[in-house]
Amino acid sequence: MKVVVLGSGGREHAICWRLAQSALVKEVVCVPGNGGTACEKKCRNVMASTAEEMVEVAIAEKCAFVVVGPEEPLVYGIADKLWAAGVPVIGPKRQGAQLEASKDVAKAFMEKYNVACAKSVTVTKAEEAHEYIEKFGVPIVIKADGLAAGKGVVVAKEIKDAHDAIDSFMKDGLLGDAGKKVVIEEYLRGVEISVLAAVSVSPTSAENGKATIVPFLPARDHKRLNDGAQGPNTGGMGAVSPLDDISEKTMAEFDERILKPTLKGMVTEKYDYRGFIFFGVMLTDDGPKLLEYNVRLGDPETQAVLPLMDFDFAAMCRSILEEDLDSFTFAWKDGYVCAPVAVSGGYPGNYEKGLEISVDDVAFSATGAKLFVAGGTLKNEKLVTSGGRVLSCAAFGKTFDEAHKASYDAMKAVSFDGMFYRKDIGLPGAAQSN
Repeated sequence: MKVVVLGSGGREHAICWRLAQSALVKEVVCVPGNGGTACEKKCRNVMASTAEEMVEVAIAEKCAFVVVGPEEPLVYGIADKLWAAGVPVIGPKRQGAQLEASKDVAKAFMEKYNVACAKSVTVTKAEEAHEYIEKFGVPIVIKADGLAAGKGVVVAKEIKDAHDAIDSFMKDGLLGDAGKKVVIEEYLRGVEISVLAAVSVSPTSAENGKATIVPFLPARDHKRLNDGAQGPNTGGMGAVSPLDDISEKTMAEFDERILKPTLKGMVTEKYDYRGFIFFGVMLTDDGPKLLEYNVRLGDPETQAVLPLMDFDFAAMCRSILEEDLDSFTFAWKDGYVCAPVAVSGGYPGNYEKGLEISVDDVAFSATGAKLFVAGGTLKNEKLVTSGGRVLSCAAFGKTFDEAHKASYDAMKAVSFDGMFYRKDIGLPGAAQSN
């Protein structure tokens, strides 16, 4: 069969690579893809920018299904449009996608279905927000309601920072419409983890008692730019999976306190949600609490989790669509994946583009790692940088130490002007703690 993948980042490269490994898949059409997918076996890039063009490509390619990588097309209803055109989609319809599109919608859902989470209030007036900050004090978390490309969350530890965040979002319009409404949230102390999961929920599966969410191995993203969880927040400087500091008891609590109530809510609200979900979870002294939903796979966690899959990813996607995910057999490799990310100099601020990326193929191949391209494109048949987060080197090892060494040996075989990466992904002290 032929499969279409929408998106152009490192997550989408990993998805395309994993789909292409399936004996069920003849070709993966990447829309628009990137310099990494352009060189991937069984993959082909096709340019399309609007939702209408993406639907046209899916129809013209006569694909078995479409996998939607990023959140924005889902929020604006690409899944609804594809289903209406007769094309099956791995990704929720617009109703379910609002769990990421609006922090207010997500918090209301969590509270309605008793999902363990931080206490919060939603406000639409700056004056009211300032009053709440004075009442609650600091530390406190300020979240813009809408999509803000990772710039809509401020963890304020000083009163002035909290008030400044409110003014920048609600008065100065720093985030446009996304910041007109804000969620003011309790500050949770603990260590954060990411749980990606497959979801198969529809009115039909709910009626048949087959609606299900199946979590993958837990992972951890490293958001801060510098070693030791220092410096500004980024889109992610690397990820590791699984996690030695997560017990079976913790995952059982996650299942009872977060996953099951989420599934109940999706069923009750009659969501058509066949795709993936990301649970951002804080491990607190009171047990795991949900920070946020993402309605797709996380990035860069996907680059660490997918190489651990010991099952056919395409078959799992088909099982999601055929609504028998509850009987699909999940198996995982016995080991670890470490996936540090290389970024452009100046990131997350201003950075240069168009820099040639060089790879010592012999040295890189010796590590057994996989290079996933995030912000890279082909120019005159050469791979050049096109974004802030440029690539990741994901390496498997029977032990974490083996995976960590292999991933960094691979990173040393890659170079471009201004290239920067953290050296401590997955090591003690690298995870950001609140």
